[in-house]
Amino acid sequence: MDNNEIIWNKFLSLIKKRLSSLGYDTWFKDTHLYSLDEEAIIIVPTAAHKKHLAESYKDLIDEVLNDVTGTNFNLKFVLENEIEKQEKTEKIVINEEETQEGVPYNSYKKANLNPDYTFENFIVGESNRFAQATALAVAENPGKMYNPLFIYGNSGLGKTHLMHSIGNYIVQNSNKRVLYVTSETFVTDFLGLNRRNSESTNFDKTDAFKDKYRNIDVLIIDDIQFLGNAPKSQEEFFHTFNTLFDSKKQIIISSDNSPEDLKNLEDRLKTRFSWGLKVNIFPPDNELRKKILRNKIANMNFAQHISDDVIDFIANTCQSDVRNLEGALTRVCAYSTIFFEEEITLDLAIEALKGTVHNATSTTNDIIKIQRVVADYYNITVEDLKSKKRVSTIAFPRHIAIYLCRQLTDESFPRIGMEFGGRDHSTVMSSCDRITNELKTNKQLEQILEEIKKKL
Repeated sequence: MDNNEIIWNKFLSLIKKRLSSLGYDTWFKDTHLYSLDEEAIIIVPTAAHKKHLAESYKDLIDEVLNDVTGTNFNLKFVLENEIEKQEKTEKIVINEEETQEGVPYNSYKKANLNPDYTFENFIVGESNRFAQATALAVAENPGKMYNPLFIYGNSGLGKTHLMHSIGNYIVQNSNKRVLYVTSETFVTDFLGLNRRNSESTNFDKTDAFKDKYRNIDVLIIDDIQFLGNAPKSQEEFFHTFNTLFDSKKQIIISSDNSPEDLKNLEDRLKTRFSWGLKVNIFPPDNELRKKILRNKIANMNFAQHISDDVIDFIANTCQSDVRNLEGALTRVCAYSTIFFEEEITLDLAIEALKGTVHNATSTTNDIIKIQRVVADYYNITVEDLKSKKRVSTIAFPRHIAIYLCRQLTDESFPRIGMEFGGRDHSTVMSSCDRITNELKTNKQLEQILEEIKKKL
């Protein structure tokens, strides 16, 4: 038994006396001490543990750990797979540093890259397939294909992940010097040139700035749109761009808009951004959203089974971007952990995301349009369709509206149910079955549906 294990066993025995058995078993029983140096790195089983221990038990952990060791430590909670990734990264960096003398080398740390973002864990679908393919082509042949590469799209769609993937691939497979920065960092570094030293000069800072941004092989700059509020920094970036481009060095840029729509940037910059290849990343479609969720679940080491119904519901709730999608999954998992639910059901997922769904841009015009046309046809309101009223004059039009939503859109049962007052998927299925059976014998209903479809 090593020293860390002895310390942690003693720590756990003291913690157990301070908590209820339920609290101890839920939050501390499956934790382990990984290392104890300037900070205490504690391995925890789930992401919910990381958040809850840091927010609710930090003071208690500090106190008990101090009693055991006589020292105060900064606390860091990590998952097992995060430790494995860190060890792998450190091994790669060590191997790089052992390259023969005189041969330049690069590292993730020097390049400001996040080693967790790679092509291997970038989930590909129809909405981002072209962007991923061109990014990989640039990574394989930096400075030779698509220079500059300009990636644009709304926030949270994977632009930053792709840019880090390019950088990580180049670092891992070559000795090229890579630098990833945000436009904010570029502006901050440029403003630093105005600070004079004791001899009222800034030659040292100027040389350092040019060495950082021009003496490299690959420049990756994120969120270029924020350069729009810094005209002098734009001019410096113009000269930096020209120097790198003329030297056939690779430039990779991201933005939330295409170059033509960057209204606050100089025309000469926008022109240069269009010299290479412009690639748009679109919001993920339903299949890609479910693929992303399943991949995240696989990497969460989450013990509970999550059914396809729950995945389908989350995927249809958060359609705008990947960050909201992953955040919704984290919320559902945390909800089940905190309330000690043994199974993540559809009802639990709906309850967990209640109050957050309306913030997601998940409402489809197709469902809204169907609701309005059906309501107008039967001379009722859309609110009636969404209500709990069961009178036949409202219930039957509701069945028809739900049936048409299922027939004319790609939306799932849970998604349709959410748009009809938060009904569960079984209610939606029942409505569809009722209309399907009615159509077998009711020719008039068939005519009504055709009339409604024409109005749509």
